[in-house]
Amino acid sequence: MLTRQDRTVPDCLAILAQIVPLGLKHIGFKDIGADAPTLRALNAGIQALGAESYLEVVATSPEAALQSARFAAAIGVGHLLGGTQVAETLAILQGSFIRYYPFPGTPLGHPTQLGGSVAQIAAQTADYIAQGCAGVDLLAYRATQAEPLDLVRAVRAACGGKKLICAGGVDSPARIAALRAAGVDAFTIGSAVFDGSFAPTRPGLIAQLKEIGACL
Repeated sequence: MLTRQDRTVPDCLAILAQIVPLGLKHIGFKDIGADAPTLRALNAGIQALGAESYLEVVATSPEAALQSARFAAAIGVGHLLGGTQVAETLAILQGSFIRYYPFPGTPLGHPTQLGGSVAQIAAQTADYIAQGCAGVDLLAYRATQAEPLDLVRAVRAACGGKKLICAGGVDSPARIAALRAAGVDAFTIGSAVFDGSFAPTRPGLIAQLKEIGACL
């Protein structure tokens, strides 16, 4: 994710150009941190590389989240992550090829924390899948009422064959390995790359991304 502290980094277009040689196939950004023309250009640039584009909603009001969904539909991202207004968002995306992965649980604040028990979040996941979502975007390491890996395993079961993405707090090889073992299909990572904290002994953006790639 071209994001830091739940915001798209201001120099996202320059960074996209910098990482082209890595051949990344999945690149995302948030709905805040850069203006609409920049995000539109960023999405087009990601897709021009042959990569899948992801927009994650971190807007804190229902109307702002739905406006972000409308923006995602307008620019044609490949995947929309986040938000909790599932029925309304699916209606906005109807007729598009965009796959939607909402937040199960109760997202709170910014940077986002996740409220809700394991049972509540798993039940909500099952409901979202029944409504036609492609999967869910789980803030496992931001959970305030659940142990992260217990939550992942419960949501994995509730997802069935749909995609489980883990977002937030993925900042080490150990966490990537733990998420894989618990059944996560994909994860987002942003701040740990830009802070250099994923691999503290390997300075630089490219080195951080190569270390992450080595974990996959």
